[in-house]
Amino acid sequence: MSAPLRVALAGVGTVGAGVVRLLDTNAALVEARAGRPIEVVAVSARDRSKDRGIDLGRFAWCDDMTAMAARDDVDAVVELVGGADGPALTLARNTLAGRKALVTANKAMIAHHGLALAEAAERAGVPLRFEAAVAGGIPVIKGLREGAAANALTRVQGILNGTCNFILSTMEDTGRDFADVLAEAQARGFAEADPTLDIEGIDAGHKLAILAALAFGIRLDLATVACDGIARVRAADIARARDLGFVIRLVGEADVEATGAGAPRLLQRVRPCLVPQDHPLAHVDGPTNAVVAEGNFSGRLLFQGAGAGDGPTASAVVADLIDIARGMESRAGTGCPFSVPVADLVAADPADAGARTGRSYIRFTVADRTGVLAEITAAMRDAGVSIESFIQHGQPDSHGNVLVAMVTHEGPERCVDKATELLDGSPSLTARPLVMPILEA
Repeated sequence: MSAPLRVALAGVGTVGAGVVRLLDTNAALVEARAGRPIEVVAVSARDRSKDRGIDLGRFAWCDDMTAMAARDDVDAVVELVGGADGPALTLARNTLAGRKALVTANKAMIAHHGLALAEAAERAGVPLRFEAAVAGGIPVIKGLREGAAANALTRVQGILNGTCNFILSTMEDTGRDFADVLAEAQARGFAEADPTLDIEGIDAGHKLAILAALAFGIRLDLATVACDGIARVRAADIARARDLGFVIRLVGEADVEATGAGAPRLLQRVRPCLVPQDHPLAHVDGPTNAVVAEGNFSGRLLFQGAGAGDGPTASAVVADLIDIARGMESRAGTGCPFSVPVADLVAADPADAGARTGRSYIRFTVADRTGVLAEITAAMRDAGVSIESFIQHGQPDSHGNVLVAMVTHEGPERCVDKATELLDGSPSLTARPLVMPILEA
């Protein structure tokens, strides 16, 4: 029998405990597919006494997780602590400097420091794997890096945050408003006590930046990801979208434009969108994730599945460990975490989002008085926005406000931005307009 792959596990929370359970339950299957056993030999967590439903007494306990990589009985380190910096980053650096394999589910750390860590892995000649950092149990990173390796990918779209998708699809099913459903998501463990990273689109932005680097062969660039969250979406918006034949989803979208001799132009953004019913993302409900990639020979590829949870995320972590145990030394494996050497990744310029054309849904919260619609339509006219339809339902609320929505004809996005700027500060508007693009099928 081949010697086992000996693993140190930093973080024994939901996912870490799931990794231990998976390796216990599927030990024979994992060994058969990896070609040798995979064994946890050391663990580290904040609370040694906490009952996690698994036996940790058989493993060495490390009070200082950043020193785990220095152990002589460890071949690979799994980091499940989280956080872009701090102990997680120190552990990652120590692991690669010690010429040991690193597996992480930490999308924030990869989004902020992925290129530097990849360079360290390349220098050391050891694997850096992060399948679990994006879309939980969905093998989308492996799919893009290896399965779609023969294709020029031009666009990636995805529902990348299960918390937001649960909130929006529950609002859709029940007619309840955002704050009420967010409270339920927190009670059910789908949302954190502080849900900011999720509902403001930041978590999805981390994942999108990683996918864009992999898909397009460009340098990971988190700074140019524009994020807009779902906190201002109302039940009335969802009802109106349904009447128009759409659902509302938080969508991360990235594409790259070739410019000939110059640097390519990269667009990366996360925002709530109206999704047509015949789009593959329209039927992704609950805490599910999905990614759509467009390849020049493969056509449209859809990856869909559980985006979080102990089982799915542990599955992705152990899949990475199996690849490491197999001794995969391909460019897509050990040597190049982003498919090609970091030195070969292309630096892209930010694309001009305002030049993009499309249709938009715009919702206004306005005072119920004469002349408001005329003011809005005048701003649209002056900004060059053509209105396809106006929608006004319902009675004024307790503050005398009403919701007015419109759908625009196709046109440059900068025109919609200009129209909302013209209305900024208007006493007729009692809240900032909500603009949501309408995705193409």
